[in-house]
Amino acid sequence: MGLPVSNTPPGTKKGLDERPSLLLLPFPPSPSTRTLLSAAYRPSLAATLAKLADAGGAESLVIAVACPILHGQYLRSKSISWSEAQALLAGLYTLVSVVCAELKLAVEVDGGPGSVDVTIVLVDHDRERRFLSGSQPGIKTNSTTVVDLATFAAAYHPWRSIFHVRSEPGLELFNTYLKLAEGRQTLLQNQLVPVEGGLAMNASQEAPATDTPPTAGYPVVCLGGTFDYLHPGHKLLLTAAALLLRVPDVGSPQPCQFIIGITGDELLKNKKYAEYVQPWAVRARNVIIFLSRLLRASEKGWKDSSPPDIQEEDGDFRASFRESTISVQCVRIQDAFGPTITVENMDALVVSGETRSGGRAVNERRAEKGWRLLEVFEVDVLDAGEISDQAGAVGNFASKISSTTIRQQRAQKSVKR
Repeated sequence: MGLPVSNTPPGTKKGLDERPSLLLLPFPPSPSTRTLLSAAYRPSLAATLAKLADAGGAESLVIAVACPILHGQYLRSKSISWSEAQALLAGLYTLVSVVCAELKLAVEVDGGPGSVDVTIVLVDHDRERRFLSGSQPGIKTNSTTVVDLATFAAAYHPWRSIFHVRSEPGLELFNTYLKLAEGRQTLLQNQLVPVEGGLAMNASQEAPATDTPPTAGYPVVCLGGTFDYLHPGHKLLLTAAALLLRVPDVGSPQPCQFIIGITGDELLKNKKYAEYVQPWAVRARNVIIFLSRLLRASEKGWKDSSPPDIQEEDGDFRASFRESTISVQCVRIQDAFGPTITVENMDALVVSGETRSGGRAVNERRAEKGWRLLEVFEVDVLDAGEISDQAGAVGNFASKISSTTIRQQRAQKSVKR
């Protein structure tokens, strides 16, 4: 049983190569330090990314990491330990960036030939979970933005290739996924690609024990940034913020809101290589398209290759997901505060280490207005020091996650042309 598999040579159907590929990664090591993540996942990531690099085009890869990430017995009362989840994402995006640097693969969105656009998705799953034989899973979302393996199989497809780890937990996950995804896509045999696994660790098979209580989630979450040439640092920030959303039931009068302030073009005129800064509309559109990979849940998957339905007005782009239970809004900001001091009804603010002081300043201004303060959550930084044994790779890694350096590289290429 599983997905229909054909030995027929690949066809030339238009759009096939534009589909993303999938890498299924089994349970992360416990504890999920960056050193252990590298030992467990680096061989699989390196093999997968090397194969994509050989294709020579602009590649897209979704990395699904199966782990018992959610707490709670009932579907509508799920919660997540946010600090542990974002730390796992930070370690994974760091590892991806290091491997891409070593392979000389660009990691920004719209990177052109020789680039890979990676999206990391945490999928709630444990090895003890059983699914009814022969049942066709449907879309069953919960009160978080994380989905379980059955819903992932039903909503995320079709794939250009599916990479899976050649290990006992990797093969077990792969076989379970195939059963759940049966009938969604007919795959050619050469689209199913086994890759080597890393060192076997004490895999997390139960919800992680933590001294940090699960995060209940918030109706309105916000953050800000430039999001120029969307790269792994941006993706980490956006994904971590989305994990804080408390998603209401379908039919609720008020969706949860994810408000993203994106710096206006006027404020970026003095940036280095400012002539290569992407226009605000491009940056906003790329943010929503990236989030659609995390938030969209439809049994059609992306069969029709249609982009998310974005309502575009000057300086205000909006999209809805999961039957209008999640609202994403990108607004143009002309100062360091944006909507945090013009919209009272907000709950949580997500910052990076670089913008920590901005979070304090926001709450000071809200206090002056007599408004309630925002809960501030800080996302870990991407740091290759713990996992790279090549000094040059660390330097290249830093370049690949800097919008300024990406603009510099584009300026240099333009001069050469």
